[in-house]
Parts: sequence; C-alpha cells; structure tokens
Amino acid sequence: MGKISKVLIVAVLLAFVLTGCAALGPEGSKQGSGTGWGTGIGAGLGALAGQLAGGNTESTLIGAGIGAVLGGITGNQVGAYMDRQEVALEAVAREGQLLSIKRDQDVLRATFRGKTMFASNSAVLLPGSLEEVRRVAGILAQYQQTTVLVAGHTDIRGDESYNQRLSEKRANAVANVLVQYGVNPARITTIGHGETMTVSDQHALNRRVEIALTPITKS
Repeated sequence: MGKISKVLIVAVLLAFVLTGCAALGPEGSKQGSGTGWGTGIGAGLGALAGQLAGGNTESTLIGAGIGAVLGGITGNQVGAYMDRQEVALEAVAREGQLLSIKRDQDVLRATFRGKTMFASNSAVLLPGSLEEVRRVAGILAQYQQTTVLVAGHTDIRGDESYNQRLSEKRANAVANVLVQYGVNPARITTIGHGETMTVSDQHALNRRVEIALTPITKS
C-alpha cells in the first residue's frame, strides 16, 4: 500500500468517526451499544496509526492528517496547557480519593487505584470507580488537545492469557465511559498489560487502569 493511500485511509476513518461521534454523549439515546462501538473505532484508529508510523516522511504525513482533524497546540503553549489540565485532574483526585496523578515532562498519567476499581476476575467498574471515571471524562472532554492511552492491568492470579484478555476488557470498560461522557473516541487508544506490570503484593491494588495523556502539538 502506497504512502498516499495510507494517509487517505486514516483521514477517511477519522472523518467517519468524528461524524458519528456527534450523537454520542451522556444525553445520547445510544449510550449502550453506541458508546462501545465508538470506543472500538477510536482504539482501532490508534492502533492503525501506530502500525503505520515509523519515524519517516510517511509518519509525518499521517500525523499531520490526524492533527488537522483533532487540532493541536503550538510548542510554546504546551506546558501551560498541560499545567491547567493537571490542576483540574488533581482537583478530581482530591475529591474522590481513588485517583493519583503523576507528570513526566508534558505527559500526564492518571491511575485509578485498583482496590476499588474492579472485583476479582471482573471488567465491570465498581460504583465508586464509575463515578470517578465520569469526573475524569469531564476534564478530558474540556482539554481536547491530548491523546488518551488507556491501559488495563490485572493481578498475577490465574492464567496469563486469561489475564491479558481481562486487562484489555478493563481498559475498554474505562474507555467506554470516557466516550459516553464526551471524550472524542478518535483520541483514545486502549491496551492491556495483563499481569506483567504489578505494583503491589496486594492483589486488589493491581486491578487498575492507567491513562496517559500526551499533548497533540502543531509542527
């Protein structure tokens, strides 16, 4: 497949997603199947862009096409933009006590603590964590110039392949809520890490989802 063809595919898919996304949101009439469908498309676009990107002219063209659809921040404004988003997320973290926020230069990482995130062997958000994700979605919907990588994790109990699938389902569960409450699915990529990145000897704390927010910048 030629470079131009790949760019056109990404552009067409993005346009299709953004057109369909207009009907999605907390007040929409298709929050069930519609929200899940939208997140799946968003994750697929993220994976497609990742596969096509390779640090060359072709990647630059694709990145420019995505930036043209989603917009972007000029370099000298990135720090201040991420500062404001960090302050807003920290306020949510203080209010709910289930979220932790870390920053690595201009990348924000929001971690939903596993103890109250999911039950064992489940990808269904528990009531308290569902409300926390909803509040985070409200912030992400306001700050649209970031990509959203949603990563799911499990504890080490059970079969490794089962845990991999479970971590992917947990990431998708969070992504679905983000889309339902206004986050553009074209910004979202989901990934599962299975049991490979445990952080505690307490199994419940490993049942977590992390969100990495990276600014979309203009060249």
